[in-house]
Amino acid sequence: MYHKTKSYKVFSIFNYTLLAVLSLVCLIPLIHILAVSFSGKAPANANLVGLLPVQFTIDAYSQTLANENFLRSLWVSFVRTGLGTLISMIVVICAAYPLSKENSNFKRKKVYTWFFVFTMLFNGGLIPFYILIQKLNMMNTLWVLILPGAVSVWNMILLLNFFKNVPKELEEAAFIDGAGYLRTLVSVYLPVSMPAIATISLFAMVGHWNSWFDGLIFMTDHKNYPLATFLQTIIVQQDFSKVSVRPEDLESISQRTVKAAQIFIGMAPILFVYPFLQRFFVKGIVIGAVKE
Repeated sequence: MYHKTKSYKVFSIFNYTLLAVLSLVCLIPLIHILAVSFSGKAPANANLVGLLPVQFTIDAYSQTLANENFLRSLWVSFVRTGLGTLISMIVVICAAYPLSKENSNFKRKKVYTWFFVFTMLFNGGLIPFYILIQKLNMMNTLWVLILPGAVSVWNMILLLNFFKNVPKELEEAAFIDGAGYLRTLVSVYLPVSMPAIATISLFAMVGHWNSWFDGLIFMTDHKNYPLATFLQTIIVQQDFSKVSVRPEDLESISQRTVKAAQIFIGMAPILFVYPFLQRFFVKGIVIGAVKE
């Protein structure tokens, strides 16, 4: 009954206190951004906004949703995230399933595994990568945001370890019933691997949604910017020319409130999706970590 000892109770109090503090550290900036986005121009510019809005107004959201460049970049991010996650999951599943087999079933498994790991550790560098994209005529296309990062070796290793823990009896029963490897993957492995698939899908989804650097270097036309690149351009670089946002349009309201509104709208989809996948998160991550 170790959970009743004094040292365990002290550890529990310390643990819960630490987690509460860390949660507040993550939560307070989000509440502050939300409060700024609903505040008036004067208190926002004077840094008078804390955790509650001052001079409540929704002008920043009206200005943001009326900006066609913001809405276009939001649509690009939605398409990129949906299509990119789907393609990435198909490729990762097709790679992880054969690599999870025994050496007797896939004799060159180690060669392919080391090939994937090598690409995770080494790459050709940014300039050769940029030239390759140019030669492939993928500049200013949606595919340049999706295909180069479609194969995530880290996600493939996670799913590979999950597949290894699926009882072999299930696969053998499918083979006895006449199923092949593809039918076994679809009918047996995928249904029992939903925690891992949901977790990896969340990783891919967040990665696509937050990625801004590829859009900045491969999209020479600002109309093709994904949302993360759009926000990075106007918030970090303070460059309104590339995104066709005229500073005079923002004179009636604070730029801080508009930026806060755009930031909050930009992260809202991920905040909405995460609770539905969170229940798979812990099981999807730790499964495969325990070796027999």
